[in-house]
Order: sequence, then C-alpha cells, then structure tokens
Amino acid sequence: MIEGVQVHLLKQIPDERGKIMHMLREDAPHFERFGEIYFSVVYPGVIKAWHYHKEMALNYAVVFGAIKLVLFDDRDGSPTHGELMELFIGESNYSLVQIPPRVWNGFKGIGTTQAIVANCSTVPHRSDEILRMDPFENHIPYKWDLIHR
Repeated sequence: MIEGVQVHLLKQIPDERGKIMHMLREDAPHFERFGEIYFSVVYPGVIKAWHYHKEMALNYAVVFGAIKLVLFDDRDGSPTHGELMELFIGESNYSLVQIPPRVWNGFKGIGTTQAIVANCSTVPHRSDEILRMDPFENHIPYKWDLIHR
C-alpha cells in the first residue's frame, strides 16, 4: 500500500428500477474538499498514463465497466518511495480510491466495454498543475501488458 492512498468500498443500493451508486459525501471522514468532478471514458485495452498532480488529490470511482489502476510513489522522503500499487476497480469491485498529490497514476480499460471513471478532485484542473509521461518509455518499473498466468 502506498502511503496516503486510501481505498473505500462503496455502497450500491439496488431496487427494481435500477440502483444508486454512492461515491463521496462532504460528511465522510475521508472527504477533503471539492474542486471539480469530471468523467473519463476509456476503451478496452486503452492506457491513460502516466499522470502526476502537484496539488490535486484524486477521488476515483468507476461507475461503468472496469479498469486496472496503477500507482507509483516517486515522492522524495516517502516511506513507500519506489513502490507500485495495482488495483482492479469497477462495477464488480465498486470502490473509491483516493490518490494524494505527487503520486504517479494511470489506468487501462479492461473487459469488453468502455469504462467510465468519475473523479471528484480537490482542486479544479489546471494545465500547469499536471505532469504527463509516456506509458511505455519512462522510469516507472511497470509493464502494461496483459499477463496470462
């Protein structure tokens, strides 16, 4: 587990009409603050990586489909510096993943349908606040390949 990353199982309330999928409430003990909410759609097999936010904490929940979410701690002085974290989240593992600033993150669409990732960030998105890196050519010791075991 990377220091500062939190995973919270989320509540779903089904009934004969459909369901409600909780994500984040202002009275939750892990709520920090509201910056903006947006949705990222990723197609099966597509990789959206790597991203690094200088100030923004992320609150990811996958409301449709599934992703492989990968985190890398590159923070100087962090007790988990150099560690990787891999999570599979989506409808069958409906969770809120909180990612602190300065942790590299990326995700890959998995399964047979697109995935919709909701992010309730702590600050509004700004182009000067994010760093991006190629998913394949970088210093992070991770391969996005499908592993058959």
